[in-house]
Amino acid sequence: MIATAQTPVPGIAPSLLGREDYTIISALVPNGAKVLDVGCGEGELLHWLTENKGVEGRGIELESGKVHKAISKGLSVYQGDINAGLTAYPDDAFDVVVLSQTLQETQHPREVMAEMLRIGRKVVVTFPNFAHWSVRVSLLFHGKAPRTKFLPYSWYNSPNIRVLSIADFEDLIAEENWHIENRIFLAGHRRVTRWPNLLADVAICLVTKR
Repeated sequence: MIATAQTPVPGIAPSLLGREDYTIISALVPNGAKVLDVGCGEGELLHWLTENKGVEGRGIELESGKVHKAISKGLSVYQGDINAGLTAYPDDAFDVVVLSQTLQETQHPREVMAEMLRIGRKVVVTFPNFAHWSVRVSLLFHGKAPRTKFLPYSWYNSPNIRVLSIADFEDLIAEENWHIENRIFLAGHRRVTRWPNLLADVAICLVTKR
């Protein structure tokens, strides 16, 4: 159990800013931590963490319009492409690096993970589970690229260029000799404790170097 004020009720993940994974992320980030939010969008989560947990926050976002909106909130956010690397930051520059619902959109996920673990002591990664039972059933019966509540795009306009499951992600962690310090799996608002690769929509993992 995550021992913070933002710990979800057992079995239930109340929505923070409309996102259940944000609730978990907020619990995994310590008060006053130095945080980099990679692919921070308009800075909603980073702003909440700054206001409610006193973090020293930075953000990176590709879309200029979202960068401007994040800056208008008083956040330190710059426009950048994480696929080009995070070389501007020295080793262990942050206590926590957050990558929320973006790993599947990266061109080189292994390299992105390695860079985040270089500049951050801990990395919080959230991603949709493409092995969820609804995805499997949709592909089996329709024979087309699955479209579900959590994967609503058509094949031709989806930002998701990597198809990964929870099992795939854990294989990568093992291959690179990294360590998953905490795993939380969600199906909607519910916590999933059994067969997550089949039953979970979303995975939230706290990853560290060994």
